[in-house]
Amino acid sequence: MQTIGRVSSSEATQLIEHVVKDAKASNKAIVVAVAGPEGELIAFLRMDGVNAASGIIAPNKAYTAARERKYTRELGQKMREKNTSPAYWGDDRITGFGGGVPIVQNEMVIGGIGVSGLSSVEDEELAEAAIKFVFS
Repeated sequence: MQTIGRVSSSEATQLIEHVVKDAKASNKAIVVAVAGPEGELIAFLRMDGVNAASGIIAPNKAYTAARERKYTRELGQKMREKNTSPAYWGDDRITGFGGGVPIVQNEMVIGGIGVSGLSSVEDEELAEAAIKFVFS
C-alpha cells in the first residue's frame, strides 16, 4: 500500500497567513490558494482590493502545481515553446501562468500553492517564501 503525504489544514492556513503578511508588508493585494497532492482545494483567501480574475487563477495555479508536480511557470514555458494550448491536457483548470509552486517534502509532492494578483515573478516569490517558512 502506498502512503500519500498531504498538506494539513493547519499547514495550509500557515502558508496563507505568511503570504498575506508578506503582501501586506508591500501594500499589495493577492489571492492565495493551497491544494492537496490531487489538486483539491484545502484553503483559499482573497484579500480586499484584488482583481476578480485572480480569484479563479490562484486556485488553478495551486491545482496545476500539485497535479503536474512542477512550477506552473515551467508548464507555461513548455506551452509557449511547443505552441501547445492548455487544452492539450484535457483539463480546463491547467494553467501556465507563473505563481503556482509544488509543495515538496521528502521528495514527494504533498500539495501546491498558487498566488495571483501581482506579476508572475512576485506571485512565485511569495509562494516560495511561504513554503520555506512553513516547511523549513
